Amino acid sequence: MKESIQEQLIVARRNQILDAATKVFAQKGFHPTTIRDIAREAGIADGTIYNYFENKTALMLGILDRLNESDQRHEDFAKFTEGDFRSFTKAYFRHRLTALKADNFEIFRIVISEVLVNRELRELYYRKIIEPTFTMAETYFQQWAEQHIVKSTNMRLAMRAISGMVLGLIIEYLMGDTTLETAWDELPDVLTDMIMDGLRSEKP
Repeated sequence: MKESIQEQLIVARRNQILDAATKVFAQKGFHPTTIRDIAREAGIADGTIYNYFENKTALMLGILDRLNESDQRHEDFAKFTEGDFRSFTKAYFRHRLTALKADNFEIFRIVISEVLVNRELRELYYRKIIEPTFTMAETYFQQWAEQHIVKSTNMRLAMRAISGMVLGLIIEYLMGDTTLETAWDELPDVLTDMIMDGLRSEKP
């Protein structure tokens, strides 16, 4: 069902505000940034922001939602129901890691530091973004296990292990790991092989 013109305008305005907030948060940090700073960057009146976002925490949550690509996850997983799971996994990692490298590392640095100290943001982030994403992924992986595409295991733990591995790599990158900085584009292949095959040598 196509969105109405009004719905499209609302989405466009929200994205305009989130783009401005992302830029200003990355430049100044979360706490020094004001709504006025974001409005100025977006080229709109201060009050306009409050029509779409309650406060700076809501803005940060909106940025996190975009980084997570929550709206696209069902479509991404639904594309794969049977067949070459290795290719799906590699393509998925490549999409997520390339998008992050493109322009989001600096904002992710701000996000991580704020999530760790801001209890309200942390709880909202987990309840509204992380938990629904895990639940959706677990459902798909359970279906794949029933089709014998993936091994039957504790899906709740498996999803968190994979997510934690990627999050750890992002944090290491942000800390200045030169190996990751120079070989980030190789990670989709490495991660896929590790998940599929482990690290055990084929030779005895």
